[in-house]
Amino acid sequence: MSRRGGRVALIALAVLAVGGGATAVVLGTGGEGQAGSGGAGLLPPNTATVTRQTLRDTRTESGQLGYGDATSVVSRMPGTLTKAPATDARISRGQALFNVDNQPVVLMYGRLPAYRRLAPGDEGADVKQLEQNLKALGYGGFTVDDEYTSATADAVKRWQKKLGLPETGVVDLGRVVFAPAAIRVDALSLGVGDPVTPGAKVLTYTGTAKAVAVDLDTADQRLAKRGATVQVTLPDDRTVTGKITEVATVIRPGDSPGGQDETKVAVIVRIDDQQAAAAFTVATVDVTFTAAERADVLTVPVAALVALSEGGFGVEVVSGGSSRYAAVETGLFADGRVEISGAGVAEGDAVGMPA
Repeated sequence: MSRRGGRVALIALAVLAVGGGATAVVLGTGGEGQAGSGGAGLLPPNTATVTRQTLRDTRTESGQLGYGDATSVVSRMPGTLTKAPATDARISRGQALFNVDNQPVVLMYGRLPAYRRLAPGDEGADVKQLEQNLKALGYGGFTVDDEYTSATADAVKRWQKKLGLPETGVVDLGRVVFAPAAIRVDALSLGVGDPVTPGAKVLTYTGTAKAVAVDLDTADQRLAKRGATVQVTLPDDRTVTGKITEVATVIRPGDSPGGQDETKVAVIVRIDDQQAAAAFTVATVDVTFTAAERADVLTVPVAALVALSEGGFGVEVVSGGSSRYAAVETGLFADGRVEISGAGVAEGDAVGMPA
């Protein structure tokens, strides 16, 4: 293996962050040295120790603790708002969100929004979603599938009777609002007695669990993986875990009038320990994301890497009054250190560092 002509002849140009890693960029400017151990006059000015550790590529960003982003509910029915929920009310499957003309608009669970009137003969994913809710509410006698049969209509009639609705067996568009789970009413857009027109916003809602909303730059999207665990530091300095439940690309308006809109990655983190977060209504918190993790690996400071004349990277292993160059494979770069592996380097070795 050939080596550098001396540490002063190899000048590090930069360490560039690329997608959570980094690349050591070096340039050989001196003559070619001989293979083998360096003499005492060629020893590096400083050394560092090869350590075994867990290396994490992390980033900490500020977020808003609350209940996550709010979603709007619009009425699909005309009339008068005759009943509205209180702000901060919790509403679950089968309960009324609000009343139009003294008839309830009901919450059911599902991710597919209601988009049509449902009646016998209809087929589709929205039919199955409705039937799943009817079954969960205790109305049986039909097969849960994507077909709206006469048996489905009979179950709908029983559901309508309990709600005090006309027993038609048909679910009109706007009678049901679908949300992924139970909701918390965030704010009202209309008051009791106000006229309601199709498309008019009635209220906004959030989830019922404490959550943190974080806006990331698009370049940091690698940090936002649905289902990933993050660390949240609360205002009282306690650290709790959270899970990323939602990731979406959004357009945020500029900070000042006429300012340029920005594309952001909106992330919602659900707090695992709800009791720990319960004392804080709205607060700014720190969220630490882990983009990559490598457990039980050898690491050295990035500055310890040297470019070998035959290509690739190595480290200068110092022992006693001499040194040798060992080729290494690099892995994860994080916090100024780099994962290395190679037959010529071991935990506890001293490696050369620049002045």
